[in-house]
Amino acid sequence: MTPIAFEALPLAAPLHRVLRELNYTTPSPIQAQAIPLLLEGRDLLGCAQTGTGKTASFALPILNALHNNPRQLKPKTCRTLVLAPTRELAGQVGKSFTTYGAHVRFRQTLIYGGVGQNPQVSAMRSGVDILVATPGRLLDLIDQRAIDLSGVEFFVLDEVDRMLDMGFLRDVKRVVSLLPAKRQSLFFSATLAPNIVDLAHTILRDPATVTITPEVTTAERIEQQMCFVDKENKRPLLEKLLAEQEKAASDKLTIIFSRTKHGANKLAKMLCAAGYPADAIHGNKSQAQREKALDRFKKGLCPTLVATDVAARGVDVKGVGLVVNYDLPNEPEAYVHRIGRTARAGAAGRAVSFCSEDEREFLREIEKVIKMSVPRWDDHEWHDEALAERHLRVRTGGGFTQGGGNRGGRQGGGGGGNRQGGGNRQGGGNRQGGGSRQGGDNRQSNGGGNNNRRSGGGDGNHQNSSGPQPARDITTGIVRAADVRESGSGSGESRYSDSSAPRNYARSSRRRNPSR
Repeated sequence: MTPIAFEALPLAAPLHRVLRELNYTTPSPIQAQAIPLLLEGRDLLGCAQTGTGKTASFALPILNALHNNPRQLKPKTCRTLVLAPTRELAGQVGKSFTTYGAHVRFRQTLIYGGVGQNPQVSAMRSGVDILVATPGRLLDLIDQRAIDLSGVEFFVLDEVDRMLDMGFLRDVKRVVSLLPAKRQSLFFSATLAPNIVDLAHTILRDPATVTITPEVTTAERIEQQMCFVDKENKRPLLEKLLAEQEKAASDKLTIIFSRTKHGANKLAKMLCAAGYPADAIHGNKSQAQREKALDRFKKGLCPTLVATDVAARGVDVKGVGLVVNYDLPNEPEAYVHRIGRTARAGAAGRAVSFCSEDEREFLREIEKVIKMSVPRWDDHEWHDEALAERHLRVRTGGGFTQGGGNRGGRQGGGGGGNRQGGGNRQGGGNRQGGGSRQGGDNRQSNGGGNNNRRSGGGDGNHQNSSGPQPARDITTGIVRAADVRESGSGSGESRYSDSSAPRNYARSSRRRNPSR
């Protein structure tokens, strides 16, 4: 039977003290189920969405073990390794350990790309209790013999689904191969797809499984709207939305998602010229630039943030009232993560998406994933009724919950739900323009398959960089390590401009796209 209060958990006194200071009385479902199992030393396979309290579910048991079993640290080693897919997520995990371990003596450091290596190498010389890292920079420092994983007692693989989406599978497997056989392993993912379960079986030993289904999903608190609009009319429609958002009584912050880095920069400049202060954040921005943009955004000094998917799971800011998908993502799961930047902490929010002719396939895939048609919003002068009707005709009939919106979300028909041309796209299965998408969105398209898309220079598929860091201090609790200061972009000190990028091994026969 799971405990109904934190006081019932057999945690050390310093942890109960900080929980009282934080006014934490009742654990969330993932905490109530996972913490007792982890205190028993079990391996864990956890399926929980972001925002369910999963970080505390593993941070508290780890801090409890470190407090109850202090050990002399060996040079370059760590007792705990937490692997996160992005810099932003690594920073959030590190901040959580700082918060929950306020009265526990331990040493912690963060290892991620985009900043200089030297402070990170220095922090590891004496060893640490907790190392939170992104895969690429971690393996860089391991190759330089600056980090030794032979002493890891606790291994946490966080946001596994995102890790695999970003192409880190090979890196993760190599990290696991360097860990000692005797360890406690924790595996967290928002989904349990077959490839994720297969990976879990190679890492975990007789794991306990905890699956948490949110009582109210984020999407249910978000007013979702879809605008069918010509690509050339996206900008004036966006300005209309921002003008409405400025009049909002509260939650005036807006995040706009672009599919490419170049598009994000271009859009931010356009908005600034139109009188809407905006910053862009993406993988080509330095760590200092990212942190500055996020700080200005959080404080409301620059209420509009233009982002690529590098920020989709990293930006956790209260007060975001509007999310705009200026470009629909080519990964349907990214849509869910994007709109989840609003309606945080139980609040309501609004997510407006723009769909042009060359994005209809993306919208179909999104609606399959969310199992509903996104309600139409056509109360504007740029609505493209012909485009909306084309989408309705090719959509599978009866498969989705019809949304409301201004037109009530008409039921789609036509062709029994198959695409024109015997189930293939028009033109014998090739996309318009000889197999290449209109609008030049940096993608090559193979006409033979329904979804054979290869991502080029955009951020839509794999992110070679991680989110910005809210905290630069490498230490937490009562600490003994020196402060790590940001040292620029780290260029010249790593084989990657952002060392959280997947590594390209010489023995691999697969040629990597140089734009990734």
